[in-house]
Amino acid sequence: MKFSALSSTTLAALVISVMASPANTLSKTTSNEVGSTIDNIDSNTIIPRLITIEEFKEWLATTDANVTFIGDPISSIAPRSAQNTIVTYCNKRSQNVCGGACTVYNGGAKCLSAPGTQCLSATQNVAFCNRGGCGGTCNQFSSCGTRMDNNFCWTPGTQSIIVGA
Repeated sequence: MKFSALSSTTLAALVISVMASPANTLSKTTSNEVGSTIDNIDSNTIIPRLITIEEFKEWLATTDANVTFIGDPISSIAPRSAQNTIVTYCNKRSQNVCGGACTVYNGGAKCLSAPGTQCLSATQNVAFCNRGGCGGTCNQFSSCGTRMDNNFCWTPGTQSIIVGA
């Protein structure tokens, strides 16, 4: 999707579009055990799976990244809260691991300023854009081209992230 200037109506429509497209809507998706990191579509295609609250907590407990928290307190995390999305975005990729300086957002619909983002993960589908203000070219997490460990997606050039309602 390409955008020049986003009006609030356009941004709202994009947020609705992002959230109306869950990561696993393809008809050939196979069920995997909880804790798996991919869904098999066919022998040549894999897509990232949204991270669960439990997986996020495990990543948080084991990462050596420098983590900054914004939005609602993490202590308020409830299993799959319908109102909140947790987005973790970081500025470094080392082989297949996302790290460095990471920001964790816990909250509702918002355009996040995320300059220098190299990789991200989320509990719900989000869009990552190559310009600030959630403009430019935006792609959905569900269509990640390069999947990384711990359900992260390589997103070089990301400058902002659209979190849906």
